[in-house]
Amino acid sequence: MAKQQDGSVEILKIQDFEIEVERRGSGTPLVLLYGEEALELEAPFLDELATTNEIIILSPPGFGKSNRPDSVGNPDDISYVMLDALDALGLEDVTLMGCSFGGWIAAEMATKNSARIKQLILVDPYGIKVSDRWTRDIQDIWFMTAEDVQDRKYSDTKKGDIDYTVMADEKLEIIARNRESLALFGWQPYMHNPKLKGRLHRINVPTLIVWGVDDGIVTTDYGKAYAAEIPGAKFEAIKQAGHYPQIEQPAAFVKLVSSFIAKA
Repeated sequence: MAKQQDGSVEILKIQDFEIEVERRGSGTPLVLLYGEEALELEAPFLDELATTNEIIILSPPGFGKSNRPDSVGNPDDISYVMLDALDALGLEDVTLMGCSFGGWIAAEMATKNSARIKQLILVDPYGIKVSDRWTRDIQDIWFMTAEDVQDRKYSDTKKGDIDYTVMADEKLEIIARNRESLALFGWQPYMHNPKLKGRLHRINVPTLIVWGVDDGIVTTDYGKAYAAEIPGAKFEAIKQAGHYPQIEQPAAFVKLVSSFIAKA
């Protein structure tokens, strides 16, 4: 395994994979797997966490500037690449935080190998089926209009307003590629791994699951069912927040996360 430098961003080469790695702040290591929209990268909560933690942002294959070899087809596959990234970076005793789609990948990782993971934080993750085959646990975001998706994702829909007209072309290309990768990896079966629920009992590190009370994509009932499958997992719901509590209620989110990290 080798490392290449691309400006301030490290491109980590692992076999056929080129994984984008960004570092911010200093302190205890916190590895972030951001959500499908990568909103976390410009959010105030991340700056706040970076005052006491070294934030190591890993872009999964197909997201950000990471490449997308044909050998990965779902988050189960991606999780092995991300575990290899932890090994290649020599990270120890990390707090692994995954949000939304990134939370699904983080959960997959923790079921396989937690040797380098000290604690796990999942924020409104996808990844499992909790009801029978006829019941929709996760709303079909590709069936809805963009406005409907925003209404369901946010408690205050204005916080989801994004002006794409002022964005640089490079950023727009990354957003489009992220969406394409989400569709590729999450379409069939829709936004879950049928095997993951039965593997969650293998997670053997302290786990915090944070949920937005008003999440209309995956409800708090889904979140509680998720937490129930992980031994000793702590479930916390944040009011006046939807699918992205870290975006809508950054102060409450940082307080929860910082307290959890401090107790480890």
